[in-house]
Amino acid sequence: MSETGNASDPAALDRAVEATLFASEEPLTLDQLASHLGDADKGELRASLARLAEFYAPRGIHLVERGKRWHFQTAPDCAHLLRKERESLRKLSRAATEVLAIVAYHEPVSRAEIESIRGVQTSGGTLDVLMEAGWVKPAGRREVPGRPVIYATTPEFLRHFGLKSRRDLPGIDELRATGMLDPVEEAFAAEMAEESAEETTEES
Repeated sequence: MSETGNASDPAALDRAVEATLFASEEPLTLDQLASHLGDADKGELRASLARLAEFYAPRGIHLVERGKRWHFQTAPDCAHLLRKERESLRKLSRAATEVLAIVAYHEPVSRAEIESIRGVQTSGGTLDVLMEAGWVKPAGRREVPGRPVIYATTPEFLRHFGLKSRRDLPGIDELRATGMLDPVEEAFAAEMAEESAEETTEES
C-alpha cells in the first residue's frame, strides 16, 4: 500500500484526498482517486471521504457525491453570493424541457421513442441544445432494424440538478407540491409517469 493510503495516518490521507479533489477540473470516481493516490485502499478512501464530507458540511463549500463522482461545490445557502446576473444560455424551451424529462425518466431512449411519448415530432436541434448543455449524450444504438441512436443523461445533469443518482428524481407529487406544474405540464408529466410505470411492470 502507498504511503498516501496508509491507514495508520488518516489525517495524511484526508489531506491528500482534499488536495486532489481541489486540484481536479472534473469530479472524480473512487477508482480515479485510488489510482491518483498510488492505488490507495478503497475502504480507507471511503472513510476519508466520509470524514471530509462531515468536516465541510457546516462550511461554505461542501464535499458531495453526484453520479458516483466526488467534488467540492458551493454550499446551497451561499450560491447566490457567486451567481452572476446574466441571461442564461440554458434557458430551455418547453420542448427541450419535455425531452430532457423523457430522457431522464426513460433512458436510454431513441428519438422515435421520445416522439412517441411526446406525441409530436422532435426537432434534432432540441437534442443538440441538451447535448451542448452537457446534460444528454448519445449512449449507443438500439439493436433493432435501423440501429437508431439512443440517448441518456450525463453526470453533469446529476451535478447541475443536485442529484446523487437518477433514483433521486422527483415524483409527480413532489413536482406538483413545488408548483412547477401548470395544468398542461401536469397532464404531460402524469402521462409520462404512467408509461414509465407500465414499462416497469412489463420488465418485472
